[in-house]
Amino acid sequence: MIASMMSGIEIIGHGHAAPDKRVTSAEIEARLGLPDGWIVKRTGITARRYAADGEALSDLAIKAGEQAISTAPIARRDIALVLLATSTPDHLLPPTAPLVAHRLGLTGAGGIDMAGACAGFIYALNLGAAFAASHQAPVLVVAANILSRRINEADRNTSILFADAAGAVLLAPSSRTACGVIGAHLTSDGSAYGMIQIPGGGSRMPFRTLVDASQTLMVLEDGKAVFAKAVAMMTDAAEKALKRANVSAADVDHFIPHQANTRMMRAVAEKLRIPIDRMRSTIAEYGNSSAATIPFTLSATFAQHPIRPGQTVLLTAAGAGLTGGAAVIRW
Repeated sequence: MIASMMSGIEIIGHGHAAPDKRVTSAEIEARLGLPDGWIVKRTGITARRYAADGEALSDLAIKAGEQAISTAPIARRDIALVLLATSTPDHLLPPTAPLVAHRLGLTGAGGIDMAGACAGFIYALNLGAAFAASHQAPVLVVAANILSRRINEADRNTSILFADAAGAVLLAPSSRTACGVIGAHLTSDGSAYGMIQIPGGGSRMPFRTLVDASQTLMVLEDGKAVFAKAVAMMTDAAEKALKRANVSAADVDHFIPHQANTRMMRAVAEKLRIPIDRMRSTIAEYGNSSAATIPFTLSATFAQHPIRPGQTVLLTAAGAGLTGGAAVIRW
């Protein structure tokens, strides 16, 4: 069982980072000719952060990773693996995780990128916890994205939502056998593969065949369909993860869904019957940074809403692919 494999793995550090440049929804409304307050009303997003010129994905990932490591009582040399969940690496080749590990001083640690879109952190967390349990070694899980360079500024569907940020957690074996990922469920639905995509640049449509740079930007054609499928996938994954953990939604102390938009987050909470005051959110000020939103929110809200030992945390996400999943953590 997943729960027994990954229990006894503690989150001993967390971190988050966002660029300094703040872009308000009012600015985007003015550019797109939208009424004042249109974006906030539909998404709950007041502002988001954009990376500066010359700022790369690895720069954000390193800041979040450094914060997670600096708060943890272990030596860097003991960290065995870095998992980086991202859809916007520094380069298509090589992977960015080895660079992140090197610049963090994690000599000899493994490093691999994971492209799981908005659910990328859920996947990386589960695989990282399994590695930490089987090898009895710490694992740094980072999720980061610079989506501001993948949005079409003339496209209302994407430009109002996406942002740049990074979040990280450091996993380590613990003498507390009841802590860790006590239930999880990973899922996908390839029948909806094209609902959210960047058409150009892969093997299906190589760069040399592109006729317009816009083909390398994100496309989200049917927002209503994405909303419905994502809510259903996040809810179903959460219910299955809770069942595997043998806990109910009433037992959840902290609910951290993917910060897609406020309406989606609230819809999932309502379907799970989790009180809204247990839901943690950063979307109003930081927008949707895909895989980064869950670890970013966990870390950024921790001072205001500390997670106590023994408390139960539910994470759930869905995104392009479609990929989705959920994890129940006993802190």
